[in-house]
Amino acid sequence: MSSLLNSNFLRTNPVVLALRRKGVSIRHVAVATGLALSLCVLYYNYLPRREVVLFPEEVIYYPPETQETWSARAEQVKAAFLHAYHGYEKYAMPADELRPLSKTKAADKFNGWGVTAVDSLDTMLLMGLNEEFERALPIVQNSNYSLPTNTRVPFFETVIRYMGGMLSAYAMSKEEILRTRAGDLGTILTPAFDSASGFPTFGVDTVKGNSDGMKIGILAEIASYQMEYAYLGKITGKKSHVDHARKATELLQAANLTVSAGAYPVRWDLTTGQPTDYHVAPGGAADSAHEYTLKQFLLTGKTDKANLEMYLRATMYIMGELMFISPKRHLLYATDVYQYENEARYSHTFEHLSCFLPGLFALGVHTLPLDDLASLGVDIHELAKDLLPRHQKMYDYITKHYTLGELHLWAAQGMAQTCWLTYADQPTGLGPDSVTMRAGGIYDEVPWLDALDAWRKAGRKGSPPGVGGKTPWTQWNLTYASAKDRDRIFAERDYGLKNAAYYLRPEAVESFYLLWRTTGDVRWRHHGWDMFQAIEKITKVEAGYACVHNVHLEDYKLHDEMPSFFLAETLKYLYLLFHEEDLVPLEQWVFNTEAHPLPVFEWEQREKEAYGIN
Repeated sequence: MSSLLNSNFLRTNPVVLALRRKGVSIRHVAVATGLALSLCVLYYNYLPRREVVLFPEEVIYYPPETQETWSARAEQVKAAFLHAYHGYEKYAMPADELRPLSKTKAADKFNGWGVTAVDSLDTMLLMGLNEEFERALPIVQNSNYSLPTNTRVPFFETVIRYMGGMLSAYAMSKEEILRTRAGDLGTILTPAFDSASGFPTFGVDTVKGNSDGMKIGILAEIASYQMEYAYLGKITGKKSHVDHARKATELLQAANLTVSAGAYPVRWDLTTGQPTDYHVAPGGAADSAHEYTLKQFLLTGKTDKANLEMYLRATMYIMGELMFISPKRHLLYATDVYQYENEARYSHTFEHLSCFLPGLFALGVHTLPLDDLASLGVDIHELAKDLLPRHQKMYDYITKHYTLGELHLWAAQGMAQTCWLTYADQPTGLGPDSVTMRAGGIYDEVPWLDALDAWRKAGRKGSPPGVGGKTPWTQWNLTYASAKDRDRIFAERDYGLKNAAYYLRPEAVESFYLLWRTTGDVRWRHHGWDMFQAIEKITKVEAGYACVHNVHLEDYKLHDEMPSFFLAETLKYLYLLFHEEDLVPLEQWVFNTEAHPLPVFEWEQREKEAYGIN
């Protein structure tokens, strides 16, 4: 320092000479500079301060695992299936479902035809459980679809569980009894289509042969049977089955969606075939209807342009109207809305049932040329004209700055991460059935596309909003003793529990599986493994697996129920997620909404002529 102070440069520099005339020495400048540097170091490293971070993300390490590790985990899932199914066989078969705590059969709410066995057939085949499969076939063969007690057979549940289960197992095994009985069931359910509009009614009286139920239908129930009836028509050659499948598409296409701004509402008049309310939802009461538009297109060899267009329009609406970012943790979620012409009222409820959406988006990215839809004869901007004016402008704008493929993939990744966090945030490691997302204060209702625009204008730093890595929230207050505690947790975690029960549902792991298979990102396998470990630890009992009343408490309570979809869907998707071999290639098979894979097919020219297919 002394040599620097005594240098000719400092003696002759005019700035230095001016400072000296004012009584400021070089030592004063050096001390001031050093003090300023010290304060900067202190400020940026030690002092608390308020930072403006647009979309923070965390780097999360997922350890590499060998193929042998994942294969061993798949075997553990197989063992879990056997534990559940053998408990059902021992204590409940041939009833519909097992009550695992009391080791008794549940009341037959799904017709009493052994729904757990039929729903599990293709899971057994995928797992190589041939002995269990052979023992289950007599239930299929001996079921009497016209018992006097079967006077209110629920059409939707019967199609997706029974018919879907038999059709999928037939496609894998070619057991003729499965095709025969699926055909019998498809025929005996046809009175459901006797409504004035052609949409199916809630149920069928299989003794009297007439339809049963209210004249108002729920979207998921009236628009989720095309896949099963189309494939049934393909393998039986019956035009009536194909006609029923095509009727759903025709009715949805012809609907007047003005009051709901181009989206498909939840409630429909079965007499007129038109929607009756303004409620639009991505999850419960609507989920599988959105799902079947894309899947019917894929199942029939990507030739059904009408269903493709309905899928694109539905996802446009969901991304533009129903997807939001929470204020603190920036969790991406989809919610429902009461959509009026000039007003939208959101519930900000995020359901476990909506966790199928990430998988659907990922499947679309994987199977569709989203960035070259013109090759399929689709104009995305033309489709947007059916939506609200703001959606038309939105699509003109965002397609200048993003590709449709990247938007759909970001939506899948962000929502799937939120689904995982609702599990990982709980002391049980299990996800609640529904949560209420925080959307208040200055962050009131931040739409995802608005957040994306802010991110773009800020230079696209980091991951897109909602997509970057996030760690679980672990500051559990297990007593929830006061309203103040609940408010604090709501503010810190960005959501409160609306229904804290876990019903052994499959939607989250379904999306993890599809994201793993379509992106190769190993984190989804790790999330699935965490989920399976929680299932084993919390829900496993001597006779099977039980639902959980309160996932947010260490002192949780179990519920005496084991739904058939736990074996048909949850354990199947976990097994496929961990299995090294791709047992169900997505280019060759399409899962129905109950996770029953059906083989992709194309209509032959003679079939097109016979069935009137363009």
